[in-house]
Amino acid sequence: MPRVLLLGAVCIFLFARVPPAHPLQEMHVSRETVGKISAASKMMRCSAAMDILFLLDGSHSVGKASFERSKRFAITVCDALDISPERVRVGAMQFGSAPHLEFPLDAFPTRQEVKAEVKRMIFKGGRTETGLALKHLLHGGFPGGRNGSVPQLLVIVTDGKSQGHVASPAKQLKERGVTVFAVGVRFPRWEELHALASEPWEQHVLLAEQVEDATNGLLSTLASSALCTIHAPDCQVEAHPCERRTLETVRELAGSAPCWRGSRRTDAVLAARCPFYSWKRVLLSHPATCYRTTCPGPCDARPCQNGGTCVPEGLDRYHCLCPLAFGGEANCAPKLSLECRIDVLFLLDSSAGTTLEGFLRAKAFVKRFAQALLSEDSPARVGVAWYSRELVVAVPIGEYQDVPDLVRSLDHVPFSAGPTLTGSALQQATERGFGSAIRAGQDWPRRVLVLLTESHSQDEVAGPARRARARELLVLGVGSEAVRAELEEITGSPKHTMVYTDSQDLFNQIPELQGKLCSRPRPGCQAQSLDLVFLLDASSSVGPENFAHMQSFLRSCALRFDVNPDVTQVGLVVYGSRVQVTFGLDTHPTRAAVLRAMSQAPYLGGVGSAGTALLHVHDQVMTVRRGARPGVPKALVMLTGGRGVEDATVPAQKLRDNGVSVLVVGVGPVLRDALRRLAGPRDSLIHVAAYADLQYHQDTVIEWICGEARRPVNLCKPSPCMNEGTCVLQNGSYRCECRGGWEGPHCENRVLRGDAPQALASHQEPTGRQLPNPLLQPHGRLGHPGR
Repeated sequence: MPRVLLLGAVCIFLFARVPPAHPLQEMHVSRETVGKISAASKMMRCSAAMDILFLLDGSHSVGKASFERSKRFAITVCDALDISPERVRVGAMQFGSAPHLEFPLDAFPTRQEVKAEVKRMIFKGGRTETGLALKHLLHGGFPGGRNGSVPQLLVIVTDGKSQGHVASPAKQLKERGVTVFAVGVRFPRWEELHALASEPWEQHVLLAEQVEDATNGLLSTLASSALCTIHAPDCQVEAHPCERRTLETVRELAGSAPCWRGSRRTDAVLAARCPFYSWKRVLLSHPATCYRTTCPGPCDARPCQNGGTCVPEGLDRYHCLCPLAFGGEANCAPKLSLECRIDVLFLLDSSAGTTLEGFLRAKAFVKRFAQALLSEDSPARVGVAWYSRELVVAVPIGEYQDVPDLVRSLDHVPFSAGPTLTGSALQQATERGFGSAIRAGQDWPRRVLVLLTESHSQDEVAGPARRARARELLVLGVGSEAVRAELEEITGSPKHTMVYTDSQDLFNQIPELQGKLCSRPRPGCQAQSLDLVFLLDASSSVGPENFAHMQSFLRSCALRFDVNPDVTQVGLVVYGSRVQVTFGLDTHPTRAAVLRAMSQAPYLGGVGSAGTALLHVHDQVMTVRRGARPGVPKALVMLTGGRGVEDATVPAQKLRDNGVSVLVVGVGPVLRDALRRLAGPRDSLIHVAAYADLQYHQDTVIEWICGEARRPVNLCKPSPCMNEGTCVLQNGSYRCECRGGWEGPHCENRVLRGDAPQALASHQEPTGRQLPNPLLQPHGRLGHPGR
């Protein structure tokens, strides 16, 4: 035969020997769940009497590195065992070409000795004779064990690539009452692990490559048999999705080529076309179920507000990664303050109808209010009084050294459990509750009475309440739902009444109370966080005079909002011959600065395209990188003369799909059909006859904006993840899945590459610089989050 034919035969033979498959298993759960599984494994203890034998695969197919991981798994399991001669006994055996007893079950009476002996085990190598090791146990039993008088557990840690039969000896062991766990290492062969393990397989087949997960799975199975217990409340075994992944090498027909084959006649050679093949690896997934114990974590209660990310620290502690506006406060709570000159008297119901629990709840509310809003330089002053049959002023207005002194004074306010005479208390508070608050030679500050009650009054309240309001006293009512009607009668308006369902709901009312205390007539959304952008038509179809009318209208609207990085951020974009960002959301932190910048907005002229302008807002303004805050409602108010809006419907919907509410204000003889399409499915459209009439529609615009500020938000819209990262919602917060080359809570840091310091230095400028995170600062410190 010619040499070329021999070569072809050899090549075909070698390709036929390509390995067929490489399996792998892993759990698909969130990072928080992985942390809970790991933490729960450390809270489980096994004290029931039982014999546990670790059978570790020390063959060449496992390798020394995987053998070390097998040892680490065994040591981690031992941490949960109450090892003693009377309770849990542990032994270990290694197998390769032959079984080798490392130490019997009665050799070491303490956990420390067992762990130390496991650490000293030496990898031996050899063939994978799993069946031979199992037969050895069938003949000799558990060395040093208690002969089946207590539960027997065999934990086999192997890659499942035995060179002999394992099903029969494994079956015989299980028929003798031995519970078998099959724990895979490296790239295990799942079929053999199933043959080794007891049923159900979901609870007895594990993967040692993930030590904490495998330990949790083993202990969870033992806990279901009452052999182990969990020393933590509210922990439970739950089913979690697993995925067995198999990386298979498959053969595909790549084509054919001329070849020559011999025939039965020695002097004849036949020409033909022979197929040739290519090989590729295909990842196949097989869903499964794993049972793991999880315990409630510190982040389950969602303590981080305003889009903050909760990061657990152990079993009961956490810290919050907060957006910039809320980074200085615990739990990312809004940074509030009382910047208005007022005197506030809190009037606490101490009667039996409110109950001791309700009275303590009211005191806690006043304490939190003082701690959150008052400071040494605050122009506001506070006093506290309580009532039942009579009014008692516990803390006269302003008569305290500092906020801690005020809080300590509240601790001494008693619960009287008498009748509920709210009307009498209102009259007395009006007459003498503010008497010491008059400042000689100055105008009186605004006076506010805040009533906290959960009980209906036993005397008449309408008359005393009218007299209080007639003396220019602002009366606010805070109470349970049961007394809403009476509170509205006392305050004279539903807008001055706040009701709550429980303690946390009450504490959440603090920002709203702050807004009511410092609000003036015709307020905007004082207590609502909001990112607000105005988009002005500055094209030639509007004209400079009408553009000035729009500027004046915007300034009037801005006066209705508490502009600061904690509550409302305002941006302005104009469009005409081009699109120009006059100022972004995070450019001006005060209302005065915003008003000045609005006056300086340029009139552009030219032909305007509303669609182009809306796309610019989507890409360059309403983004986290440019100051938009995660978890904060977002609204766009567009003022247009109606020209150039034909291309704006799709961009407007794109903004809405990204979590931005859009209001269209059309002025003059506009194209109604085009604007109605632009206004979207909720018909957010206001038509104004002339630019000079904009002022008469201000309340309508403000009402729409405030309504949008109260709508629920999606923390991933717009996405807080930079550099094409993907935002994933979970547990009331979100996380960012970063693309290759980026890392950090918001994918803001480029991953450093290069092995040597010289290589790093040579690429310092383009890739080695860590960018400061513009989104997060842990408790008020700018820089890299979480450090």
